[in-house]
Amino acid sequence: MRSSPFHDKIDRTARTFPWYGRLLADSGIDRFTVRALGQLPLVTAGLLERYYYGREHPYAIDESPDRVYSYRTSGTSSHIRKTIFYSGEDERNYIRVKSDLFRRLLAPSGVLTAISDMGTGHAAATAPEVFARLGIQADSISYELPIGSHLKRLKTLHPHVLYTMPSILDRLLTAAGNDASSFGIRRVLLVGEIASPAWRGSVAGRLRLAEDDITDTYGSIEIGTIAYYSHEHGRYLFTEGIQAEGIPSHALDENMEPLPDGESVLVVSSYVRHLFPALRYVTYDIVRDFRPILVNGVWKPSFQAIVRRIGPELKHGEKISVYDIENVVYRHLQDAEVCIRVRANKLAVLVDSKEQSPDVYKRIELELADRIPEIGAMIRGGILDAIQVLPSAIDSGENVMKRKKVFYD
Repeated sequence: MRSSPFHDKIDRTARTFPWYGRLLADSGIDRFTVRALGQLPLVTAGLLERYYYGREHPYAIDESPDRVYSYRTSGTSSHIRKTIFYSGEDERNYIRVKSDLFRRLLAPSGVLTAISDMGTGHAAATAPEVFARLGIQADSISYELPIGSHLKRLKTLHPHVLYTMPSILDRLLTAAGNDASSFGIRRVLLVGEIASPAWRGSVAGRLRLAEDDITDTYGSIEIGTIAYYSHEHGRYLFTEGIQAEGIPSHALDENMEPLPDGESVLVVSSYVRHLFPALRYVTYDIVRDFRPILVNGVWKPSFQAIVRRIGPELKHGEKISVYDIENVVYRHLQDAEVCIRVRANKLAVLVDSKEQSPDVYKRIELELADRIPEIGAMIRGGILDAIQVLPSAIDSGENVMKRKKVFYD
């Protein structure tokens, strides 16, 4: 059979990750004759925890002759922080794809300067090179600085572009008050938490910008940049090399509660990401109205909005998981039940326990902030809201497994 990019991708993934090759074989899948993505297994959090996260080299060493980059994020069920690996090829592809996207988004505006206020992680580490490729003079603000220093840098440098996360931007705008428009920002590029249209409109008003001047981008540390909001089409479109699917919740677990009509779990495959098993990777993000639309005469997949996440992970400046949170709570309270809620990108941990001492809950808050050290530094600096830990009755009718997820209000 003649080789194709699709089969080359499957073959390379199986060679790079021998466990993936065994998974295909055990599933009775011949990787050389499979015809469609839907015939391949889903790459779930459970598979990745078993074979990838937490391993020093979860790949065949000879598949990565050049430099390997590693990035750490939230914990797993074994309480080990995830490590995500990028080969030199992956890193170059990541920077190229993001540079091409930013060029399209920013070219009409004639911007010349930018500031990245991103916390830590892959997007923060690569932002200077991305902007440099566009001929944009870029600076960054360390997440370890207090919020007053962030505001001072913005007022002093007057960057044309601010690249940041919704949770950080919320804190900057609150701290700046009526001075927010004095920053001189012309464009805002977002990544990270959910940025609803209403919220983006509110931010635009406070910065005295048009709504089209604020663009949300969407990605993950596992895959890289996945999609962006197209103001022209009023929907999210996918970036180069991404193939996307919207699947029902029961495809992950037959016992999982069904999603409302028009909502699906986003699954992505990447042809530009190699030191990660990027074939049918389950993002655990719920998207609304996933369907193809015509873009410049070509049918392309799209979705209207990201509405929430399912599963044991969320974003609060940096990723933090249910496992991270429970590990701290149960160190202080043995009889507790835990429920995690997010409202407008603010995180609250509701705890049902006989223990009602405010001192205990304060200790949990302080320790929880440092479970992911980068989150703790941003909270102490005032650029992230604190994670609230509150005593609260929890409906005992909900079983334990259903509570091991994040609830969005």
